[in-house]
Amino acid sequence: MNGVHDLGGMQGFGPVRPELESEEPVFHAEWEGRVYAMVRLIGSLKLWNLDMVRHTRESLPPADYLAFSYYEIWFAALRKQLVESGLVTEDELRTGRASSAVSEVILERVMRAEQVRAKPFMTASYRRPAPGPARFVPGDRVRARNRHPRGHTREPRYVRGRIGTIDAHYGSQVYPDLSADGVVEGRHLYSVRFAARELWGESAHVNSAVYVDLWEDYLEAAP
Repeated sequence: MNGVHDLGGMQGFGPVRPELESEEPVFHAEWEGRVYAMVRLIGSLKLWNLDMVRHTRESLPPADYLAFSYYEIWFAALRKQLVESGLVTEDELRTGRASSAVSEVILERVMRAEQVRAKPFMTASYRRPAPGPARFVPGDRVRARNRHPRGHTREPRYVRGRIGTIDAHYGSQVYPDLSADGVVEGRHLYSVRFAARELWGESAHVNSAVYVDLWEDYLEAAP
């Protein structure tokens, strides 16, 4: 979907100032670690998949998405998923008290700290067979389709309509556009090399390139 989360190539947000890897803490505050733990714990119920989680985060109100920090976005999306899935009610979130049978059942499912650390974040395999053979091979020139889906997609806006070259074929992986709606089907996945000037114009460095992983449904043969 088109939204404020798709920030590639957008201007007006100031410079990116990453923290030094040697100095950046895992969590900047205790509550961030708690949010991370809750997302992993509730994810173990397998009521939604990674693409559903991403789509929920992307569908937050734009003003909230831009104002929230990274883990504030996680927390807001988790609350939204809990209510929409029927696991809790708005009143339960407001009061912090379980008032439904569903919530009481969830509270009985205890996972100890060592189990959380040992459990992968998402356990489902993302390998799925595609409905047909791969259309492209490394070296093929392709154009990213200029499409604007209303649902989830992993095709960033800044590559749409741009021409690149297939760099690698990763085989068939779960197609996120359908997975976000609970439909698990495979599509061929590629690494596509885009010259920086193709994306950003003549101001980009002539020898720079950007590699983007794109599913076959996002691509068409370039003239």
